[in-house]
Order: sequence, then structure tokens, then C-alpha cells
Amino acid sequence: MIKVVMPMKRRPGMTVEAFREYYESKHRLIGEKYLRGYAIKYMRRFTNATVDRDGELREPEYDVFLEIWYPDLDTMQACAKVLSEPAAQQEIREDEEKVFDTRFMRSYIVDEYVSELR
Repeated sequence: MIKVVMPMKRRPGMTVEAFREYYESKHRLIGEKYLRGYAIKYMRRFTNATVDRDGELREPEYDVFLEIWYPDLDTMQACAKVLSEPAAQQEIREDEEKVFDTRFMRSYIVDEYVSELR
């Protein structure tokens, strides 16, 4: 199993509510369009402001952590090929500019370790 995590920040001036609404009603659909048939799971984890160690309420550095699971490396690479096609790139990038501060977009392949806490 291959898991990709992408932390992303909303574009300046966009409210948290508008960001989440746009992502779930529009941008998510573009992701599903290109991931369908390749990824086995596509999840968004939206962050919420919390009190830091110093007692201050602070906005999160990122607004969402996108997670995509692929069954294997070959499937991930096949999806990457589709995502790199000019038409796909144009559609995705044009929409990203409406919702994300693209200066902060990152992508990581992660290894997971789970502890049993029973």
C-alpha cells in the first residue's frame, strides 16, 4: 500500500467555511475524476484552530491534509501519468488557484506505524 499526504493551505482572504464548502462541493470532484480507477481511498482531514502549549488560540498552519491511498507503486505511477497530461494539469491547476495558497502545497509519500494501545 502506498499513501500520499498533501498538507494544503487555503488562499489568502478565503474564510474557513468558504474553503471547506468549495473543496467538498467542487475541488473534491476533480480529484475523484482523476483518482477513480487508481486510488483506493481519497480522504480530506480538515484542521481546526486549537489552543497551543502557550495557551494561545492559533489558526493551523494548514487547512487540510489530503490523503490518497494506492494499492501499489505501479498504480500510483499510472495515476501520476494521467495527472501529468496537459488537460488534467490545466483543469487541476486552474481550480487549485481558486482555493489554495499554492506556495504552501507539498506532497509526501508516508510510512505508517500503528501502536496497539489496549
